Amino acid sequence: MESANRFAFKEWAVVCEALATGRQSLILRKGGIHEGREGFRVAHREFWLFPTGFHQQPDSVVVDAQPLLEKVLREEPPSDQVHVRHHAEVEQVISIQEESKLPLLRPWHIWSDETVSQRFHYKSPGLFAMLVRVHQLPAAKVLATSSHFAGCRSWVDFPDELPTTGLTPILSEEIHADRVRQWNLLF
Repeated sequence: MESANRFAFKEWAVVCEALATGRQSLILRKGGIHEGREGFRVAHREFWLFPTGFHQQPDSVVVDAQPLLEKVLREEPPSDQVHVRHHAEVEQVISIQEESKLPLLRPWHIWSDETVSQRFHYKSPGLFAMLVRVHQLPAAKVLATSSHFAGCRSWVDFPDELPTTGLTPILSEEIHADRVRQWNLLF
């Protein structure tokens, strides 16, 4: 793991919470309208999770994830702040080009089937799946919001690097290794 990092990945706050609680270890991404001509790419193998409410809707997640969404909405920081608590390391990336593979992902995330299908079909068929290992800071870093962070994009960079010292893994080595093994059996 890098000793400091300035790169962040924008993701729904409810998905960040699912990653933070160990409910999921997978990030699905199509890419935003500001991703450029080539679309989304895994630009960084390590990054901070940047929770956002942009596009986040209650019907976009499965029923058993509704309590996570309610928690996120209750604990939402003031609109002029971003609370950064989690750092992710990308273990594996796959490009899913066949819609028939989408049901295999169902146990690995909290999105509704309709949300996954919409993401898969946006512009052209396909979706990236990133298996990640998530670590937590002892206390959140509070950053001021900035127009630099705005827009429908996956990656943003912070004005300064944030140190990764003091991070603790969300999942034990054993549980994480088991998830990696299960993932490798699927793909």
